[in-house]
Amino acid sequence: MSRIGKSPVSIPSGVEIKMDGQLVTVKGPKGEITHLLDPEITAQIENDTITFNRASDAPATRAKHGLSRSLVSNMVQGVSEGFKKVLEVIGVGFRAEAQGQMLTMSVGHSHPIVFEIPQEVKVSAETAKGKPPVVTLESFDKQLLGHVAAKVRSFRKPEPYKGKGIRFQGEYVRRKAGKAAGK
Repeated sequence: MSRIGKSPVSIPSGVEIKMDGQLVTVKGPKGEITHLLDPEITAQIENDTITFNRASDAPATRAKHGLSRSLVSNMVQGVSEGFKKVLEVIGVGFRAEAQGQMLTMSVGHSHPIVFEIPQEVKVSAETAKGKPPVVTLESFDKQLLGHVAAKVRSFRKPEPYKGKGIRFQGEYVRRKAGKAAGK
C-alpha cells in the first residue's frame, strides 16, 4: 500500500464533502472545489474521515492512489484554511501594484506588465520604505495558486549575478561571481 494513499483524510468542522460517483465536491467557508477521481481509485466517507482504496497493484494505479489522497487533502485544507504565496520583487526601480484583480509590475522591461489574476485568487501588493515590494497571492485552490505564482515569477526570474528578479519569499538564489573574479 502507498504510505500516503492509505492514511485517511480528516474532515474539519464546517467542511462538506459529497461523492457523486467518481466526482468529489468539497465545500467550505473559503470556497468550493470539485475533482474527478481516477476510475481505479475509490473513496469512502466514514464518520469524519475519507479513505482511499485502489483496484490493483499496478505501478500506475499505486501512483494514482497517493496522488488522489493528496489532491483531496489539499482541497479540504484549501476550503477550510486556504493557501498563501508571497513573492518579493527585488531590483532597483522594480515596482508592483495591485488594483482589484489586475497586477501591474515594472520589472526592467520597456513597458509595465499588466496581468489579470483569476477571480479565485486574491492579490495584494505592498511597498515598505527600504524593503523590496511584496506581492501576496491567496486562494483556496492550491493548483491554481501555484500556477498563477509561477506565471508572475516568470515575468523576471531571479538572475544569479546580481540577484534581481521576482522570487518566492525564502527562496534561495545561487549567486555566481562575475568576470572579475576569474583573475
